Amino acid sequence: MTVDTTTRYTVSDLARMSGVTARTLHHYDSIGLLVPSGRTDAGYRHYSTADADRLGQILAYRACGLGLAEIASILQEDGLGRADHLRRQLELLDDRIARMDTQRATLRRAWEAQQMGINLDPEEILEVFGDTDPAQYAQEVQERWGDTEPYLESHRRTSAYGKDDWTRMRAEADAIEGELAACLASGAPSDGDRAAAAAERHRLHIDTWFYPCSHEMQVALAEMYVADPRFTAHYDDRRPGLAAYVHDAILANALGHIS
Repeated sequence: MTVDTTTRYTVSDLARMSGVTARTLHHYDSIGLLVPSGRTDAGYRHYSTADADRLGQILAYRACGLGLAEIASILQEDGLGRADHLRRQLELLDDRIARMDTQRATLRRAWEAQQMGINLDPEEILEVFGDTDPAQYAQEVQERWGDTEPYLESHRRTSAYGKDDWTRMRAEADAIEGELAACLASGAPSDGDRAAAAAERHRLHIDTWFYPCSHEMQVALAEMYVADPRFTAHYDDRRPGLAAYVHDAILANALGHIS
């Protein structure tokens, strides 16, 4: 390819073409990143077409998130053609987009959690909840129960919880579900004393951490555990048949207290 060596751009020309400021071009010159091919007798910078192409590469790598020192090192490599730079820039952009997508998902998760009254930093949410999204159904919950007393009370309480509170609450919930799964595994009847004790712990856990939970309220929750596939999956993923077992244990326990 024949290189145009006759076209000359002033600082103003190149700044206007590229969208960078004259000060930026002066800085690139001072650090040796983009040194103009020539100067006028009066000392004014003149850039060639090759200089303009080099500026294009610099700006492309800047858009990929690289620092000036990294860009200078890349441009000093021998044997890199235009296709090589384009391939590397695509790889860099793909990597940057993937990292930004992850960051965006983390921030959205934290924002949605805030709407649910979970006032934790993104890092704390990841530490406490792991891969579980605590606000996965935030919009649905708000639409269905946002005006109810239990929802408002739960939001009021959880808004004051810190990381240690959430960690302790989740540990208690896991222990209760673990006990219910153990009851099922051992063959303990859902209307027996052991299952009833676990069902009562389940109710008191909600009552303590979220909102006043009567036995009638707990029964309504138990109905959702078997009616909503998402709740059913939560329990059955732990042990097949656990959702129905928890439902039956809660009903039996409630009947014992109500009667």
